[in-house]
Amino acid sequence: MARTTARRVEKSADAYRSIGEAAEELGLQTHVLRYWETKFGKFVKPLKRRDGRRMFRPEDMAALRAIQILVHERGLTLKGALNLLNEQSVAAVLEGDVNLVSAPAEAKTEDPVDSPARALQETVAKSFDAKFAPAERAETGRKLEAVLADLTDIKARLDAARLRKAA
Repeated sequence: MARTTARRVEKSADAYRSIGEAAEELGLQTHVLRYWETKFGKFVKPLKRRDGRRMFRPEDMAALRAIQILVHERGLTLKGALNLLNEQSVAAVLEGDVNLVSAPAEAKTEDPVDSPARALQETVAKSFDAKFAPAERAETGRKLEAVLADLTDIKARLDAARLRKAA
C-alpha cells in the first residue's frame, strides 16, 4: 500500500495559522513561539481554541517576524527587542525604519562606559588584541592564572565540605 504525502495548501496572508504552520513559515521551533508569546504578550496574542490550540492571526505573524528580525538578524536580546518594539513599532521593524541607536546619554541612569559589563568587555577585548603590549599581556595572564588558582581552591574546599557532609 503506497503512502501519499499531504499537499501543502498555500494560505492567504489573512488566514489564521496553527502553531506548526507559523513555526514552519518562520523557520522556527514551536517552543520558541510559545516562549516568545510569554515574553511579548503585548504583541503576540494568538487566539486559543476550546481544545487549547493556538491560532496565530496576521498581526501575530507580523509581530513574530519583527521579533525574529530583531533577535536573529540584528542580534538584540529579547529584552532589547521588547524595549525597541515598545518604543517604536512592529511596522517600523518590518519596514526597516527601526532606529537601533539608543536613547540620549542624559536620559540614561548609568553611563555605559563606566558600567562593570563594559569594563569586562574591554578587558577581554584587550586580552585577545594582537596589538596588546607583551608586558600587559603577561600581566593579564598572571591575573587570569591567579583567578584560576582561586577558583580551583574554592572547588577543592567545596568538594571537601561535600565529602564531610556525606560521611
